[in-house]
Amino acid sequence: MRNFTLLFMLLVGLTMNAQDAKSQPSTKMDVFISKTGVIRKFIDYNFEPLKSSYDTHEARVRKIIVGAESKFFFQLVNKSKYGDKVASIEYNDLLEVIKALGNLKSSVESDIALKPDYLENKFVTADGFELGYYVSEGKVRWVIHLEKYGSDNTIILNDIESVEKILMMSKSKIEELKK
Repeated sequence: MRNFTLLFMLLVGLTMNAQDAKSQPSTKMDVFISKTGVIRKFIDYNFEPLKSSYDTHEARVRKIIVGAESKFFFQLVNKSKYGDKVASIEYNDLLEVIKALGNLKSSVESDIALKPDYLENKFVTADGFELGYYVSEGKVRWVIHLEKYGSDNTIILNDIESVEKILMMSKSKIEELKK
């Protein structure tokens, strides 16, 4: 009976912790929009869809106004039959992603020259967005992971130039909107 009681208390504690973790805002966007008692406005500026190896993905800049404060996010959406997966990258993180992309692109050839069985090189934001590539059998595949966890959050890219173009367009659009 004592073991049963101990096991029951442990399971209840784990369940309560899991519920607490879900109720806490997890990304910069979640934290920003979690304010209560104020009006929230969302304004989207869409771009041409990003084409990947298997699908097309919505890309946009989203301006969010909460009360008197506004923030800008680049969003990339992967539609799936079980719900959309969305990466929301805050403007300052977008600048870091663009900078990291330049560093990653300059590393590709030297990473291929290592002739690894497998090599992975990526940049990860605080919110869990990943952009990078892997080298296997002498070939490079660029990949985006929209979120830290879950399924249907991976985008295998045809080319990195289209991603770079959309990131730069997003940066320019945000800077235009900030004026």
